[in-house]
Amino acid sequence: MLLLFVSAAWGSAFPLMKDLMVRVPVADLLTERYAVATLVLLALRPRCLRELPEDTWLTGLLLGLLFGVGQTAQAVALHDLPSSVSGFTVGSYVVITPVLGLVLLGAGVSGRTWLAVALATAAMTIFTLLRGTEGRAVPLPALAVTLLSAVLYAGHTLVLGNFAGARRDAYAVAVIQLGTIALLTGALAAPGGLTLPRAPADWAILAHLSIVACALGFLARSFGQLHVPAAAAAVILSAQPLWVAALAVALYGEQLTWTVLLGGGLIALAMFLVVLPEETLSAAPRETGPALPR
Repeated sequence: MLLLFVSAAWGSAFPLMKDLMVRVPVADLLTERYAVATLVLLALRPRCLRELPEDTWLTGLLLGLLFGVGQTAQAVALHDLPSSVSGFTVGSYVVITPVLGLVLLGAGVSGRTWLAVALATAAMTIFTLLRGTEGRAVPLPALAVTLLSAVLYAGHTLVLGNFAGARRDAYAVAVIQLGTIALLTGALAAPGGLTLPRAPADWAILAHLSIVACALGFLARSFGQLHVPAAAAAVILSAQPLWVAALAVALYGEQLTWTVLLGGGLIALAMFLVVLPEETLSAAPRETGPALPR
């Protein structure tokens, strides 16, 4: 349920981010978004960063760098890519995650999880590419940058899933990640100064992006991945396009098309496969990997 909340929060952020980027530079918007999220979590637990072991700091910094560089690359490339192509390319991390886990960590993945990955990939195709590319050419450099962000997101999922101290320091790791991303994007935004939103509606969008998508989203993911293997977590998080489509239908009156129904059904089936109890598949290899060194 926590990871499903993350997919909904991040799915809702995608169209809002694209809209606000027209009025606020990308680096400025990312800096403000992650800085506010960091401050919110610190305000809730001011002592959360005290007396942390070294491995928690190192893991949080690594996670922040992986996600921060991926987020920046995705946002910059979004200027030149149709939303549908960007969404599908980023969503390909659902396939990259188990492949990276297998190659880098020797992590076993059950046949049922591979089937869920295939279903999620098919759903991503239906949600994005089959809905058209908005009549625009697809520039290869922007596509390559977006694919790089998908690889970084996959690495982020694997590192978080294999962090030995996750249960003890999940809250602190979320704060360190957010702070690292804020500093990274702040360094990019600093030369031109920081542009703040002007209209009240834009401030409301920033509040949603910061508090719901970032602060609560990262916190929910840190705790959610305590109980869900990385490949299965990637499948659940791949439901983001479903939430984008649902919000478009509910809030903007878009038509409920066959692509939404079929893609949503495939996503639901994929999630059903990865969250079912495994009593009947106890012999199937679970995704495990070596814990990060303390």
